[in-house]
Amino acid sequence: MFKLIIFDLDGTLAESKQPMSGDIATLLAKLLNVTKVAIASGGALPQFIKQVVGGLPRHSHLENLYLLPTSGAALYEFIGDDWNKVYEERLTEKEAKMIESTMLEVAKESGAVDFSEPSWGERVEYRGGEITFSALGQKAPIAEKKSWDLDHSKRRILQEKIAARLPEFSVRIGGSTSIDVSKKGIDKAYGVHKLCERLGIKESQALYIGDELEKYGNDEVIYKIDVATCAVESPSDTARAIKSLLSKY
Repeated sequence: MFKLIIFDLDGTLAESKQPMSGDIATLLAKLLNVTKVAIASGGALPQFIKQVVGGLPRHSHLENLYLLPTSGAALYEFIGDDWNKVYEERLTEKEAKMIESTMLEVAKESGAVDFSEPSWGERVEYRGGEITFSALGQKAPIAEKKSWDLDHSKRRILQEKIAARLPEFSVRIGGSTSIDVSKKGIDKAYGVHKLCERLGIKESQALYIGDELEKYGNDEVIYKIDVATCAVESPSDTARAIKSLLSKY
């Protein structure tokens, strides 16, 4: 039995930027009764509260839940009645402005993004420990997001060209339309490693569940550390994985 279960968020526990289903929320609460659970994703803390925490049943064991927003650049734990920051590898405003201008320049020059079309919300978001470029905008419909880059080719072009201009930062594929930039070496693997250290458990005693563990997927970095992995394709697939885990506790 694993001492820690880590989940990706979008595409794994819920659809992009949508709340978890009631079924997933109930299963996650049951998992919190028997082991420690973490969520690692590119969103900022408010997005985690909206998508995950707000949907959990009352009296869920939040003391067993750990949040790793901005792809592991920050860690929060629940103490008393509030979420407390353990650490945050925050980018400066100067760094953020430089990263934003570079992202937009590359996106325009590469041709990967059609700027003649209006975006759904802002394309660039500063999340403290991370800057995220969303090709279609932060509020793009799920169907549009899913169909924009099915083979990862557009995001790979953006990631490679942005990384070439920002060698002092970590540049990686984020969600289905996004690129994330953080301090060098700061990613989901870093966050999970830091959490295991804090909990005093070996990485091999943790399991990571995500929908993009394949090459170029936003969960691929997890292979840098010694956690077990479980690939899923959708929240319904994740529900089946949680049920299987619960049967073993």
